[in-house]
Amino acid sequence: MKHISILIPQGTSSLSNIEGTFQILSEVNNLRAEMRQAPLFNIQMVGLATEAKQRNGLFTIKPDVVFEDVKKTDLIIIPAMHGNLPAALEMNKDLLPWVVKQYKNGAEVASYCIGAFFLAQTGLLKGKQCATHWKLANEFRRMYPDVNLVDDKIMTEEDGIYTSGGAYSYLNLLLYLVEKYAGRDVAILMSKAFMIDIDRDSQSPFIIFQGQKTHEDEPIKKAQVFIEKNFQDKITVDQLAGMLALGRRNLERRFKKATSNTVIEYIQRVKIEAAKKNFETSRKNINEVMYDVGYSDTKAFRTIFRKITGLSPIEYRNKYNKEAATLA
Repeated sequence: MKHISILIPQGTSSLSNIEGTFQILSEVNNLRAEMRQAPLFNIQMVGLATEAKQRNGLFTIKPDVVFEDVKKTDLIIIPAMHGNLPAALEMNKDLLPWVVKQYKNGAEVASYCIGAFFLAQTGLLKGKQCATHWKLANEFRRMYPDVNLVDDKIMTEEDGIYTSGGAYSYLNLLLYLVEKYAGRDVAILMSKAFMIDIDRDSQSPFIIFQGQKTHEDEPIKKAQVFIEKNFQDKITVDQLAGMLALGRRNLERRFKKATSNTVIEYIQRVKIEAAKKNFETSRKNINEVMYDVGYSDTKAFRTIFRKITGLSPIEYRNKYNKEAATLA
């Protein structure tokens, strides 16, 4: 039987992460009981204290056990922690060495959504891939530059460490773990019972590109604003460098450092974000939207659109604009 430790942090945690994990893993045990099989999971909620008040006392969770009393576990689940992240990390810092010790003793570790910040704080993610909520991708990169953040993925797995993307994508990681421990047939049954779209592997269609301006490099901010106001036009790196009186290599280096994108990538993402909004709200066809955002090559537009969103322009329009889809 695998011992599952669902962490119950102090502060404000994702109750859906905690309860959803408990419910689905318990249902796996129930299914096995119906088949006259032994339970697969020993599920415990593990806390810093015997009581954890959440949402300013609106909810209270009573963990089964405090972390010092768990000498050996097989899988640690880290839920998302909301509110002020530095404060949340400080509030729960006593859990960090316990997680590291359990991992070194053979436990696997999974973080949901922005629980990745807590997992990164342990140091276990150094040099490894990691997913988190796309909205906090820039903040994560700033705080943990030695982690390979892949903000388009629903989940990652590396050396017994798992991470999931934003919000309810934790369900996809949870199903993946069920499949690993209980088999594909059980994972499919759970996906049907809880109506979870199994095998979804990208959060790209949900990303809203808002530009990365939480930096102090003012010339680069000016370049970003210029791109966002003139994305319909052909903008070159040399043009921006001349406008800012910077050398091309210096501009490209500073731009990448400040925004985590190259200049060309940034221009592409601004254009595609404008195209996405067009597809969501208008009845324009693919070519009309393409020209509106400054592309003239249909193949290039489709290729870049799919690379950024994970969907073709038609698929995206049909997914997010029902009126346009019915007219297609």
